[in-house]
Order: sequence, then C-alpha cells, then structure tokens
Amino acid sequence: KTIVKSPSLMGCSLEENLKPKVQWLKGLGIDGSQVAMTIMKCPQLMGCNLEENLKPKIQWLKGLGMEDWQVAKAITKFPPLLGSYSLEENLKPRV
Repeated sequence: KTIVKSPSLMGCSLEENLKPKVQWLKGLGIDGSQVAMTIMKCPQLMGCNLEENLKPKIQWLKGLGMEDWQVAKAITKFPPLLGSYSLEENLKPRV
C-alpha cells in the first residue's frame, strides 16, 4: 500500500535512506508501531532529505515552544506536516 502511494521509495536505499529516517522518528519519541502508521499515512516523508527538510521542521516546531512529546504527537496525528508541506511556503506563513 505504501509503495503504491509513493513508488519512488523503491529507489531509496534501505541502509542510507530508510533506516536512518525510521531511527530518527523513533528518536523523537515515536514508537515502532506509530512510526509504521506515520509512514503509511505519508510515505513521501521517507523520500524527504533528513538534514535539509525534516530536521529543520522539527527545530522550527520546537522553536514555537512545542515540547518533544507534542512534536511526536503532531507528527503521528498529521504526518504531512513533515512530508508534504514546505516550511518556508506553507508552515511559516501560517503561524
């Protein structure tokens, strides 16, 4: 189902791309089953650059005063926050 939504994942390296992102999500306080659900809801997030896209969004959320548990909850409730929306074009202008 995830591959159907985002076939480009087939071209991603398991060791260099997918595993580091799963570990990073777990490091944010998201447990394994929630990581799986998050990826299923928004598989495009696995194609995002960790350093240039995902980490800056988390830092921005924390800069708004969100605590780690709140960031983790926001990601699991609405994964496109990380995977689909541009920080500069979509998120920052709306805050």
